[in-house]
Amino acid sequence: MAQGTVIHVAPEQPTYGVCVLGIKTQLDVYSSAPKGCTSFGINASPGVVVDVAHSPPVKKNPTGSCKWPLDPGLEVSLRMTAASNSTGDQKVQISYYGPNTNPVQALLYITGVEISLSADITRTGKAKPTKARKNQRTWTWGPCGQGAILLVNCDKDNPKSPTMDHADEKVLDREDLQDMSLVTLSTKTPRDFFSKHQLVLHVARAEMDKVRVFQACRGKQPSKYELILGPQQPSHPLELPGGQHSTDFYMEALTFPDATFPGLISLTVSLLDTSKPELPKALVFQDSVAFRVAPWIMTPNTQPAMEVYVCRIFENEDFVKQLTALTKKAKCRLTVCPLEESMEDQWMQDEMEIGYIQAPHKILPVVFDSPRNRGLKEFPKKYLLGPEFGYVTRGPQTEGTTDLDSFGNLEVSPPVTVGKKEYPLGRILIGNSSFPSTRSREMHQALQDFLAAQQVQAPVKLYSDWLSVGHVDEFLSFVPVHKKGFRLLLASPRSCYKLFQEQLKDGHGEALLFKGVKKIKQQKIKDILSNKKLREQNSYVESCIDWNREVLKRELGLSERDIVDVPQLFQLHSDFTGTLKAIAFFPNMVNMLVLGKHLGIPKPFGPIINGRCCLEEKVRSLLEPLGLHCTFIDDFHAYHVQHGEVHCGTNVRRQPFSFKWWHMVP
Repeated sequence: MAQGTVIHVAPEQPTYGVCVLGIKTQLDVYSSAPKGCTSFGINASPGVVVDVAHSPPVKKNPTGSCKWPLDPGLEVSLRMTAASNSTGDQKVQISYYGPNTNPVQALLYITGVEISLSADITRTGKAKPTKARKNQRTWTWGPCGQGAILLVNCDKDNPKSPTMDHADEKVLDREDLQDMSLVTLSTKTPRDFFSKHQLVLHVARAEMDKVRVFQACRGKQPSKYELILGPQQPSHPLELPGGQHSTDFYMEALTFPDATFPGLISLTVSLLDTSKPELPKALVFQDSVAFRVAPWIMTPNTQPAMEVYVCRIFENEDFVKQLTALTKKAKCRLTVCPLEESMEDQWMQDEMEIGYIQAPHKILPVVFDSPRNRGLKEFPKKYLLGPEFGYVTRGPQTEGTTDLDSFGNLEVSPPVTVGKKEYPLGRILIGNSSFPSTRSREMHQALQDFLAAQQVQAPVKLYSDWLSVGHVDEFLSFVPVHKKGFRLLLASPRSCYKLFQEQLKDGHGEALLFKGVKKIKQQKIKDILSNKKLREQNSYVESCIDWNREVLKRELGLSERDIVDVPQLFQLHSDFTGTLKAIAFFPNMVNMLVLGKHLGIPKPFGPIINGRCCLEEKVRSLLEPLGLHCTFIDDFHAYHVQHGEVHCGTNVRRQPFSFKWWHMVP
């Protein structure tokens, strides 16, 4: 709530004060009472409303000539009904009475002014902000919450600009303004008011490097915008004429919420009394508007796909052809990174994650660039960052990273309800080591801090360090279905052994895995089942996946009916430290591309039974009754032999949620 000052009256000499419309101004009549006076009366001009209250309470009395007892619990407040036409044109007269003294008069001349900051605190997205309201200096969550929203201006509306829009100190054009939030300062004062008063716009010093504020300059054609607040500029004195005016300001956030920044910024206007040059300026009134910087939001597999990204490398021409056919079925755009740009780095999923930011008036796609910085390191900036497409990155840019800092290790669930707690935007899933050691790997803390600070998709840590690459997308995926909304797919050695055991029982023990794959040793079902070492290794893998299964059930509110076990075998091999880690034994089918009901699944090259791959048939039997269409894509030599699959080699931009993030309560 805006705050005014206290006015002290003085007997037998005039006092001058300022009251701001909509604000109760406290009037001190008790401490100024002459000696011997025990009561007082008060009269005011028609434009002034006077409230008198005692403690303990006594019936409030508006204007009038009634006498009121003087005591320490006395509270008198003033409210103006309209702005003054001239300085001091409203009058309040206080009369002090005592049993043995003559009445003593105190006169107060009041100037009523209108000063208010207004922004879209009701989050309607309207072009003009709503009128200033009470408590607009607080920001609250939920469908009935209030508080304005700022976007990080992280796109580049001028493609030729060397920097993102938030890194420059100017407003480029109307499109740049759309990335900002409008704030209007309304003033109505006597003509000469600002000869003895001054308005100052400011933010806290701790927040000045998180925001920029531009002022729309009056009467300039074309429109000009002056930078008035930002880094090293926490305050700005406003030069305003008297009379009735409104001044527009445009605000942009410079950074996302993070470990040291909760995302809240307050813009404040202060009215200062400058009538006595020999004294410091006195604070008369303050009004603030609270803003929250819009969080970066991920989109799960259940959101409709808009665009698919893939790299061209020497060995994936057939893969790209198959992917092209799939995207046509799914009616998605396909963007292919040229060979010369990919630098033989085909892991598109690991390089980036595409999400979005949202204010009531605007939604902006934003790519989160991982710190892995391999061959594709320039792709997010070169091909995505631009007009209406933002960019953000976190994590070490010079020091070493681990595989867990790549974004195959960053997924998000569909919306879930856990007990009574709703997560309408889902929950972020990241992989870590569940027990630290000298050889364990963790996602970099800067990445974890950033993801947690967004608040709206509370992260869940899973155990993924048992894998050679260490990514959560190697053992889980989500697919959309009608009733629950989704199913969780988990890689399952147990399911695979059960399938192979059934085939052996039916007399298909001689059927071959990897038939038709060049340069790979074919293996019979019976030999796989009799391989004790492989079975022990998969028993270990199953225990790791089962650990995550229980975490996911608990943290996402799932039951066994929500989970589909996808047959998959793994094998252990030594990494560069000599530690045994798991890799997929055959193409990892859970590492799939989900485009609505169309699934691009790694072709497993499983045993052929009655002319059909038994692994493919099993997956079809699990997923097609859910309304999904399975397309098996050969990624063996281009991806699988390098420990990745279809999902690892692609990336998807999806539609934002229809749910507005500010309606949730984290």
